[in-house]
Amino acid sequence: MMIMNKYVIGVDFGTDSVRAVLLNSDNGTELASSISYYPRWKKGLYTNPSANLFRQHPLDYLEGLEQTVRHCVQQVGPEVAGQVVGLSVDTTGSTPVAVDAQGTPLALLPEFAENLNAMFVLWKDHTSIKEAAEINKHAAKFNTNYLDYVGGIYSSEWYWAKLLHVLRADTAVREAVHTWVEHCDWIPFLLTGGNKASDIRRGVCSAGHKSLWSEAFGGFPPNEFFASLDPLLDGFVHTLPKETYTAAQAAGTLSEAWAKKLGLPSSVVIGIGAFDCHMGAVGGQIEPYYLSKIIGTSTCDILVAPREEMKGKLVRGICGQVNGSVIPDMVGLEAGQSAFGDVYAWFKNILLWPIKNLSQASDPALEDAILPELNRLAALIPITATTELAVDWFNGRRTPDANQLLKGAITGLNLASDPPRIFRALAEATAFGAKKIVDRFIDQDIPVKGLIVLGGIPRKSPFIMQLMADVINMPIRVHRSEQTCAMGAAMFAATAAGVFDHVEEAMQHMGQGFDQEYTPNAEKVAIYAERYEAYTAAGSFLEAQLEEKFNPSYL
Repeated sequence: MMIMNKYVIGVDFGTDSVRAVLLNSDNGTELASSISYYPRWKKGLYTNPSANLFRQHPLDYLEGLEQTVRHCVQQVGPEVAGQVVGLSVDTTGSTPVAVDAQGTPLALLPEFAENLNAMFVLWKDHTSIKEAAEINKHAAKFNTNYLDYVGGIYSSEWYWAKLLHVLRADTAVREAVHTWVEHCDWIPFLLTGGNKASDIRRGVCSAGHKSLWSEAFGGFPPNEFFASLDPLLDGFVHTLPKETYTAAQAAGTLSEAWAKKLGLPSSVVIGIGAFDCHMGAVGGQIEPYYLSKIIGTSTCDILVAPREEMKGKLVRGICGQVNGSVIPDMVGLEAGQSAFGDVYAWFKNILLWPIKNLSQASDPALEDAILPELNRLAALIPITATTELAVDWFNGRRTPDANQLLKGAITGLNLASDPPRIFRALAEATAFGAKKIVDRFIDQDIPVKGLIVLGGIPRKSPFIMQLMADVINMPIRVHRSEQTCAMGAAMFAATAAGVFDHVEEAMQHMGQGFDQEYTPNAEKVAIYAERYEAYTAAGSFLEAQLEEKFNPSYL
């Protein structure tokens, strides 16, 4: 008798690209993988970094989805493709878009094809700083604190602030929009052939962490909360459902149209979507009270804790705590840094400016060598109390205590400050930013046993990982897989498809384990503790100066 294997696909929509993996659900073996870089985004279209405006066209997502999944299917052939039972996706977030009554993003309609406000508003778009500040001020007027479960502070990176900004900025979009939907909720709706916006299944992950949904409120805040903030929001909450779903549940099955496009059977179960860091934490085999840190352009930090141990606890200044947002039977807590790898990329681009702008031709090999060489040389620099010091708020501060008006800084510069020394200060600042998050959890009575780090940077830079272990004074385990977000999506696909009863079982069967560990260097912990105090003092001074300079009337 022939034993039928069961295969699953995980699709990870990142900031720059979409990745897909096809795995054997029995053991997590990767049979195929594919990556597609967003062509419009790669050209720099629909962005204005100086204005913190970052939009993405839905066609980048649609084309990348089809290309990567089809490529995986082509790699394994029709026999294996016919045994795929589940597919789940993760995306960046909060990355919402305006859709019409049919659930179609407005940018896919001819009249809105080049309208920035009709496109997905990427997570790092900070054009709604004013609206976020208004939400924070407005929430204080109510007896119920509707910000309790998002850390007490609403961010410009999130759903309602972005919606209000777009409604105010664009009359045409305001008149055409039916509802506002997260990227991770829209893709499953699309794949299952949805044609009615009211049928979109909202995940508890996106709804709880970014949209103010909570069991404690019986759903979203009442319409009065939004209508009294701005009449433009009147009635919008009525386009949202009261019920939300965990990523272990199914959104439906693959539509015939998409089955044909992807080369998969229409019996494939499509799971509820979630944010990349939440599924990545599962792909990285998260454990209770270990901080899972997905490190890329920014970081997203996830911690899970048993529900009974979180009763009565509210952690201030993080990105929320939501029952079932990571593992269905646990509370998921989210934090993160607005810039991590982006800080290094910025500095690399500074160094490359003469080559790119004054020379006749670029040298890709030289460009690729810059960051590895800076890592090597920075590791050789003796650290002292007076070494160059940086503050890592180059894209504002996500947590603790969101404030996107903040800016980065480098202090202690002198005529001996060369690129390796400045890079070292930047790397140290990102580690100090990571420690601030750990300290906030501990200060709020949430223990942190250690860190699990995921992504490309942890595998490429032993220097940064050892630096972080020394700064935080905790052990750090590096997960074996570089595709933990896509792997986590695949684990949820297997669970939604019924291969496993619980996602924890999928983690046990499909997880790839850890292959590196960094332990603190006792000789360096003390000097980093001293420099951490200097970083804190520099940050407090900088924040006070910026608030005095940029404090607008609406704050």
